[in-house]
Amino acid sequence: MSHFMADITLPRHFDEEFISLIPSQRAHVNALAERGTVTSYSLSLDRSRLWVTLDAASEQEAMEIMYTFPLFRYFQVRLYPLTFHHMSMMSLIKVSLN
Repeated sequence: MSHFMADITLPRHFDEEFISLIPSQRAHVNALAERGTVTSYSLSLDRSRLWVTLDAASEQEAMEIMYTFPLFRYFQVRLYPLTFHHMSMMSLIKVSLN
C-alpha cells in the first residue's frame, strides 16, 4: 500500500448544487476514513483548498478513489506520492477505570 497526498483546488464560488453535495461528500469521506483509505482530510481557512491523504495500491487507484467523491467534478486535483505520512494518534474515546 502506498500513501498519496491530493492537493485539491476548489472553485472560487460555490453554487447551490455544490452546497447541496457537501453532506454527501462528508459522509463519503467519513466512510473512507473508517475503512482506513482516507487518513486525513483538511480544508484551508479560506475554503479554496482541500488536502487529502489516502492509502492506495497505485496512483491510478488513488485517482479512482478521488473520482468517487461527490464533489469531484468541482475539483482540480494534483496527486503526490508520499514516502510516508505520519499523524499523531489521538484517542477518540477515553476509558476511565474509576
